[in-house]
Amino acid sequence: MKRIIPLVGIALLSLRAAMASPAEQQVLEAVKSPQLTVVHLWAPWCSNCQAELKSGGWSKMVKENPSTKFIFVSVWNGGEDGRATLQKYGLADLPNVVIAADPGPRTGDKIKQFAGLPLSWIPTTWVYKGGDLRYALNYGEIRFPVLQQFLADSESEWSHKNDAQ
Repeated sequence: MKRIIPLVGIALLSLRAAMASPAEQQVLEAVKSPQLTVVHLWAPWCSNCQAELKSGGWSKMVKENPSTKFIFVSVWNGGEDGRATLQKYGLADLPNVVIAADPGPRTGDKIKQFAGLPLSWIPTTWVYKGGDLRYALNYGEIRFPVLQQFLADSESEWSHKNDAQ
């Protein structure tokens, strides 16, 4: 029985990857990178997403962190990627920006999960490093100084080896 449980887990992971949309597959592969990767789930019609773009925060964040990959995934948007909106705010042609689109609802009126994580609100922003989710901001507009701190924290080594007993 002990051997069956790990095999079932592997089978479930394989099944999830096989069922993932192309955008999810792209994100799941990209976040394995040792570099920092920010995944931002958004939609051009969303007023909170528009406010983030209009503030100039995303443009500044992307430009000030050239070694971080930023993946803008348009969700709940009929499979459209929102490239024109990102272009309007100077994000579409930056070398560390990837633009993707989820194909749309897979059950009910909209997807409830993306890349194995719950998705209940946009914008949603996740920070990964080396395949590990470091931070998940799942409800609303990002405060860019906070995101910058999360990026810095994700780059640092966290160790308690030399802490006093």
